[in-house]
Amino acid sequence: MLRIYDTRAGRIEEFPGGRAVRVYTCGPAVRRRAHVGDLRTYVLSDLIRRVLERRRTRVVVCRNLIDADSGSGGPDRGHEDVFRDDSAALNLRPPEHTPRAGEPAGLTIELIAKLVERGHAYAAPDGSVYFDVRTFPAYGEISGKRLDELEPADPHGRFHADWAMWRPADGEPGLDAPWGRGLPGPHVECSALSLRFLGERVDLHVGSADLLFPQHEEERAQSDAATGHEVVRHWVHGGRVLFDGHEMAGSAGDAGAAVPLSDVAAAGLDPLAVRLAFLEHHYRQPLDLTWDTLRAADRTVRRWRARVAEWSESPSAPMASSYAERVEAAFDDDLDTPAALRILRELEEDESVAAGSKFETFLHLDQVLALDLSTEIGKPRVLPAGAGELLDRRARARETSDWAAADRLRDELAELGVTVTDTPEGQSWAL
Repeated sequence: MLRIYDTRAGRIEEFPGGRAVRVYTCGPAVRRRAHVGDLRTYVLSDLIRRVLERRRTRVVVCRNLIDADSGSGGPDRGHEDVFRDDSAALNLRPPEHTPRAGEPAGLTIELIAKLVERGHAYAAPDGSVYFDVRTFPAYGEISGKRLDELEPADPHGRFHADWAMWRPADGEPGLDAPWGRGLPGPHVECSALSLRFLGERVDLHVGSADLLFPQHEEERAQSDAATGHEVVRHWVHGGRVLFDGHEMAGSAGDAGAAVPLSDVAAAGLDPLAVRLAFLEHHYRQPLDLTWDTLRAADRTVRRWRARVAEWSESPSAPMASSYAERVEAAFDDDLDTPAALRILRELEEDESVAAGSKFETFLHLDQVLALDLSTEIGKPRVLPAGAGELLDRRARARETSDWAAADRLRDELAELGVTVTDTPEGQSWAL
């Protein structure tokens, strides 16, 4: 059974799953290009999905696309196709629902009207509509914030922590509503979309820790106040991502630190190195990506593919069940992927396990890891130019016990994408 950390509860809780699970994932702003920091949330959501689906649980995912700036009201989908390509490159299973945040005008207006009718919202003289946060005592339970410590959200609200769900358009493009022509606030669409596509019971809500406040606090308040009950069972948040110690564009506006997935491919690295780099760290921990981190992950992905191809030529053997069970237990333990990967490395080096068993086990677990570990099966292994000579020189260095030279040559081979492993029978290599 999956056990996962619930941000609102502040503890790891059992998630029994069941026959069907509904997941809402905060989607990308497709008016700008996604960077690798954005993509961590979607890898997390995909990981949860794969862990649940391996038990034959049906998972229904709704992931919105933020295609409109609430300040302009117009759709901006310039990078939607790029995001879909990035998702495919990271082996993200497509969600069942991908509604655009700029489209559900009727749903949003209907939700706001219901909140006004139930006394959870009020219209201001200027045509704005505010959520009355004092009618929702549970506000702040996700982020741990108290109402008395919050800065004023809007000077026109009755209470300092009230927020605008609707604002007048003031001559700009807008939508007609009972309160006048205007535009919805930035977070009300998520409530409307999750209720429309997943219903009034959502099992998991997945997003980045950057969105804890105010986004998810407001979304929870709107959805629960509209339905009269707790809509989301579990709130799951991934840690923030830096690159070389810097915030990326979209959070702090430091455009120089934004690294799109296409830059990873342009550097000669497999895009799935990004997925592995995420899996090497626990999803709740902050992550500082670097090019060295990505290069190391790329070498691991290529080495494992080469090893799987090599093992595929060995006699068939049953899966190494003890290793597989340990890895799956790590998945179930709050998605402890670092532990799972450590166990896989143990299996890789365990000479007591038959190559055929390693082959079956790695392919079985790749259903969750999604690193395309079978792609080199049946392909001829071709060394990069100059690598053969370096391997010969290294073999001679080992014969003469020149370990410093052997280590130096191993590093040079690694730069060419060749991983060398020393065994009692001699050195072996993998791409």
